[in-house]
Amino acid sequence: MNPQDLKAVRAFVKECLSGPHAELDAIEDKPATVYETFRQTGLANWWLPEELGGRGLGLEDSVEIVNEIAYGDAGVAFTLFISVLGTSMVQLYGSEELKARHLQPLAARGAFCATLGSERSAGSELAKIETVVVADGEELVVTGEKFFSTNTDFADFLVVVARSATDPESYEAVLIPRDTPGVEIVKRWDVIGLRASHTYEVSLDGCRVPAANRLDGSGLRLLEIGLNASRILIAATAIGIARRIRDHCMTYAKSKPLRDGVLMDSHVFAQRLGQMEMQIDVMKSHCLRAAREYDAIMADPGAAAVFHRQGTLKSALTAKMFCGQAGWDVASVGSEMFGGLGYTHELPIGKLMRDMRYVSIVEGGDDILRELLFSRYVIPVPRRS
Repeated sequence: MNPQDLKAVRAFVKECLSGPHAELDAIEDKPATVYETFRQTGLANWWLPEELGGRGLGLEDSVEIVNEIAYGDAGVAFTLFISVLGTSMVQLYGSEELKARHLQPLAARGAFCATLGSERSAGSELAKIETVVVADGEELVVTGEKFFSTNTDFADFLVVVARSATDPESYEAVLIPRDTPGVEIVKRWDVIGLRASHTYEVSLDGCRVPAANRLDGSGLRLLEIGLNASRILIAATAIGIARRIRDHCMTYAKSKPLRDGVLMDSHVFAQRLGQMEMQIDVMKSHCLRAAREYDAIMADPGAAAVFHRQGTLKSALTAKMFCGQAGWDVASVGSEMFGGLGYTHELPIGKLMRDMRYVSIVEGGDDILRELLFSRYVIPVPRRS
């Protein structure tokens, strides 16, 4: 990554995400103006390949970018990178015509896409998806209700995972432009953390698109593959939040009276901050390792086939799980350092705790990922590493 890119990201964080910025922790009707400002850096959708008009930055660079943005606000970071879930599915498994028609304009406009997988009865058990896709001549018709989807209302297009109407055991991933008749926002979720992001419940009522909008492969497998990138970057947000908590603790400790000195003089405080620093360092190391593994596969001319064989990357699962757990430990210890004030809205620590919690919840809670790790990487001995 060009050093100027990281400099631009840090300038964006300092200008738009430093200070109180109460609007980033409030439900707004429309996306905050910070996203328009980020477009001006030229880094919107930075991971899209150069041949499609993007910057072509890999996931290793993305970890650094997300880490920096999340230091300012994790909800802003989530909004800016979560399109990678849908775009990577289209990039790997969409036709050349589909990529040119949808990914190129996305790169040119610095716009967003959304991925619609989960449903009321199919949260982590996606095999229970009830949304259906029916072939009707040269068109596909998609009908169903999707529960949680970020960026949907202002996305250029949606990638929808649906069950085949003719084969209940078959699933498809279908690209649906946002302005397609039948796409309706039911409501925006009033989430506890990441309140600068926009997550919706969505209704799809007979949405018609060309049959060529179907991605190649099983929809569930393609979603599993797309989650590799987004899970690693979700883990990376925990690094930025943890760094922010550490710095708040340091600032507070310099002035908080304790006995004949200040909190900074306490050996207990020093030990706690030393533990935080260790956790932050390991979190970042693991995210970068997972990102390098992902980038190595993406650099392979046969990346689509490699990912289709492998599915979920072990490093992506463990990065998300470890960073969520270590990050929550940092947030909990940080909150305790502020005493009663740590349990109020007077200081940023409360918001940082709420933001940190999402890491272990979205895109598979820890119990779901533990089971996935067990079934994919513990039972099959030859695949252990």
